[in-house]
Amino acid sequence: MNLINPNDMDYHTLTESDFFRFVSQNTEAADIQAAYDEFSRTIFRSYVEAGDPHRLLFALIYAEVELQSLHDTLSGGKDGAAAYLKKALALVRRMLENLQAQVPPLSAAQKSDNQPPPFRWTGSLVELIEIIYALDEMGCINDGQNDIKELTAFFGSQLGLEIKDSHCYNAYTDMKRRKSESRTYFLDKMRERLNLRMQRDDAKERARR
Repeated sequence: MNLINPNDMDYHTLTESDFFRFVSQNTEAADIQAAYDEFSRTIFRSYVEAGDPHRLLFALIYAEVELQSLHDTLSGGKDGAAAYLKKALALVRRMLENLQAQVPPLSAAQKSDNQPPPFRWTGSLVELIEIIYALDEMGCINDGQNDIKELTAFFGSQLGLEIKDSHCYNAYTDMKRRKSESRTYFLDKMRERLNLRMQRDDAKERARR
């Protein structure tokens, strides 16, 4: 059996191996040894390199059922074939134990993909974009080497917002049109509120002394 690309693995990949064919035909032990080694290498390589571990999980589950069926059917076969069949069944079960402990059920994985982000932006879109532009200008993210549209889209995805390119452009245009001496309304308000919070905390600490 040629080594399988883990990402191409199907549920019947392992059961279509030379090892399964040799065991079912009660082939001499010398031939089964090489087939068993190839069968084992395929499992180990797939376990290490699997991009989607569910593919390997399904293949192992199917292989376990088929191996058990062969074991029950061929229990009176040649000693060599029976011994390798027993080894293969033990290997598959051990790998299943390890894999099942690491791979979440598909329903749980799908549910987590559909869950909303744990934090959502409850201010205005213009306020968020004002912060993003300021962070970018200060070089706080990737040293300021960003595409502002991609940056706003990232923040939106993390905070439960869909920020389109037009939203970004229109919000920044609105900020530039402001007539006050300071056009950073939200950043100014943030600075003021943060200073007030620290002053309140200072007052509480003095009151406890």
